[in-house]
Amino acid sequence: MKKKYRIKKNKEFQQVFQQGKSMANRQFVVYVFDRPEQPFFRLGLSVSKKIGKAVVRNQVKRYIRQVFLELREQIAPGKDYVVIARIPTSEMNYAEVKKSLIHVLKKAGVLVNQPFQR
Repeated sequence: MKKKYRIKKNKEFQQVFQQGKSMANRQFVVYVFDRPEQPFFRLGLSVSKKIGKAVVRNQVKRYIRQVFLELREQIAPGKDYVVIARIPTSEMNYAEVKKSLIHVLKKAGVLVNQPFQR
């Protein structure tokens, strides 16, 4: 993901945590903060050392970024998202991560123009 689509600064993370809305399932917590002046969405990731060693944490982050990249047409723009991965994600493959993230994003009401699924 390009730099302009990422949340990197602690101040920006804190703003999302304090003023945003959160939604969670067993694997992820997603904070959503409205930024109507922004034409795109930005993503911040938080993967704790409790999840595993660096290799595992980086793999989880790559999976999350890839899901957001694949769903970028369906994710509401003009928002900041912070995704916190919980411990069960360390044992999940990409398909499971995607399914779980879609579930929590639907729960948060930020997925738009969804294709028909059975």
